[in-house]
Amino acid sequence: MITPQNLIRHELVGLDATVSKCNDTKCIGISGCIIDETKDMILMMSGQNKIWLAKDKITLDITIPSGDVVRVFGERISGRPEDRIRKKVPAKWKK
Repeated sequence: MITPQNLIRHELVGLDATVSKCNDTKCIGISGCIIDETKDMILMMSGQNKIWLAKDKITLDITIPSGDVVRVFGERISGRPEDRIRKKVPAKWKK
């Protein structure tokens, strides 16, 4: 079960997200479903467009299945998805 506390250690593919902050102002407001993830990038499907976003440059508002929206800073999810599962989450990152 995905909760706000374990989201950054969970699989992100399939979740809806909106870019709330980005170094590139054209990316702010992009929303859609996360369809793939690599070490440094997230691929989102926004309408009919596939958009690659650099993890360390964005802040995402991710909607989890319970309906809650969780703000996630991209640098917290940087790294390979399979390695992120084993990461310890510092207390300052928990909300």
